[in-house]
Amino acid sequence: MPRVHCAAPLAAGPLRLTDEAARHVQVLRLQPGAPLTLFDGRGGEWAATVTRMDRAGVAVQVDEHHAIEREAARAVHLLVGMPANERMDWLVEKATELGVASIQPLVAARSVLRLDGERAARRQARWQAIAVAACEQCGRNRVPPVAAPLALAAWLQRPAEAGTRLLLSLRAGAVALRLAAPGAGAVFVLHGPEGGLTPEEEDAALAQGYLPAHLGARVLRSETAALAALAVLADL
Repeated sequence: MPRVHCAAPLAAGPLRLTDEAARHVQVLRLQPGAPLTLFDGRGGEWAATVTRMDRAGVAVQVDEHHAIEREAARAVHLLVGMPANERMDWLVEKATELGVASIQPLVAARSVLRLDGERAARRQARWQAIAVAACEQCGRNRVPPVAAPLALAAWLQRPAEAGTRLLLSLRAGAVALRLAAPGAGAVFVLHGPEGGLTPEEEDAALAQGYLPAHLGARVLRSETAALAALAVLADL
């Protein structure tokens, strides 16, 4: 059954869909009487039926709420040294499918992709839309937030949130990722862009309580490392 995200809070009764949700329904070529599933990102999903489609938009009848969740067993937050080109788009999509709790794009010393101002805002909106579309596809009812890009140094100066902080690193003393975060609490995984973090950036992260962890002997691409870490941790 088609799944459509609606940014406005949902409740039982008649509803005119937001413009973005309406466009999705129109692209799917649904007709009056067609069933669909709506979710607003606040938990669970709603059974609904298309009642009218016209130039003004799409109207639906929202029926019962189903308290269905498909979230990962633990909250894994990715602190991403942004890869360049389309790789960040791909990372956001796949991380959402794998159950990421949130994504914080970071600009590090070796970052190829550098964003600020209006360009950063446009890219953030694009990434958030990709996360929404991935939730529609994979069945998640909670959309992970994708934050605005931030300098790594600025992130490290923020008060630490509760949870285990891990730094993906190949430096001596790093432990296997599977062993680095026992228990079920939240995990924050920091990794660098193409070329990795500089030794100085790694030292700054370690000084803020990040624990060095590795994914094995092979050197992975930035976006591959993030997704591998997420896959290892999310369902532990």
